[in-house]
Amino acid sequence: MIETFWPHERVARSLTLSTMAFALSSGVFYTVSTLYFTRVVGLAPTTVGLGLGIAGGAGVLAAYGAGRLADRVGAHRVQWVATALNGLAMLAYTAAHSAAAFVVVACLAVGMRSASGSAKQAMLARWYVGPDRVAVRARLRVVTNVCIGLGTVAAGAALLADTAAAYQAAMLAVAVLLLAAVLPLARLGRVPGVAARMLEHRSDDGAAPSRGPSPLRDRTYVASVALNSVLAMHFGLQTVGVPLWIATTDAPTVMVSVLLVLNTVVVALLQVRASRGTDDVRRAGLTVRRASWLLAGACLAYALAGYGDVVTACVLLVVAALAHSLGEILGEAGGWGMAFELADPRSAGAYQGLSQTGYAVASMVAPPLVTATAIAHGTVGWVALGVVFLAAGAGAAALVRDRRPGAHAGAPDAAADDAPDLPAGVS
Repeated sequence: MIETFWPHERVARSLTLSTMAFALSSGVFYTVSTLYFTRVVGLAPTTVGLGLGIAGGAGVLAAYGAGRLADRVGAHRVQWVATALNGLAMLAYTAAHSAAAFVVVACLAVGMRSASGSAKQAMLARWYVGPDRVAVRARLRVVTNVCIGLGTVAAGAALLADTAAAYQAAMLAVAVLLLAAVLPLARLGRVPGVAARMLEHRSDDGAAPSRGPSPLRDRTYVASVALNSVLAMHFGLQTVGVPLWIATTDAPTVMVSVLLVLNTVVVALLQVRASRGTDDVRRAGLTVRRASWLLAGACLAYALAGYGDVVTACVLLVVAALAHSLGEILGEAGGWGMAFELADPRSAGAYQGLSQTGYAVASMVAPPLVTATAIAHGTVGWVALGVVFLAAGAGAAALVRDRRPGAHAGAPDAAADDAPDLPAGVS
């Protein structure tokens, strides 16, 4: 836990402190944003939904563009600038009193959030190698989940007050937290050796940077991103499908909160352990396949919860949520391993940008897909989703079955001699 929340190594510590502030802001925003836009700004719910849908498209474009930009100007620079612009966008929400202004600000906010995610992945790909990459990524995810939960609890004060002033104060707090998240990243750029490492992958003689190919021409990587993006749609299942489905069962609606707490606990306790060994790309593929089995099982248990009385429904929902959470941490761990180890290190930013683009597409597609299947058609829809997950997991495992370990994996060899606190395994 100490290493997770206060790493000894400088880059990991900067990323962790920034992630804490970022995740706290996310927890507050997720809790109050819809009520703020509808009750304070006065937008219609359909306008909010349409605006966020358009913003999701901007996020898809920004995720890939930020990755390519990270290869040119440095991943740490892209991340702190994107985070700062995200904070300014949150401030701009307080002045967005028309539908058009809301859409423009939402596109900036969602786009910069996606850009920040791509830059963070590129930082991890540049700075770490092998097991260190997925281990640090796993710890950051634990920090994210815990701090989002804390932010959600803190935002409860605004919900209790239920006044325009309280919602406005919450939105200002979101902006302040995002701007605070910039500070650890901005200071990192002044540390000797960091800027060069984040910017380029040098040849073995250390004399000149070598540029790698576009990930769009790497059919294996594109297929990996597509398959893992299908699996990543389980996030939409959790945030949209499950709450709507619980409302149709005999279980009380408070089970929505119970299942979210269960998910947070499972991620916090097991995500780092689940990531061990997934720097081996073949093992990562097998991990994704195991995740698909668990997610398919969760879909079946969710479906069966619709047939039981209140006690049976609650028990089945807990079983489903446990399988769902275990599938989530395995899917994330395996997906990180494939995203890092299949990438050409000479174009780390572009490759990780494409990986994050897949997640952005999954976030955009998942809500309508889940509602059109599981919610609209019940058991048949749940079974269909389970089959989709199984197919994606089987495809991921098959894709890397014969892959030679380290075919693309690697790390820059031209680190400056004065680079600070190099983690184990970095030359």
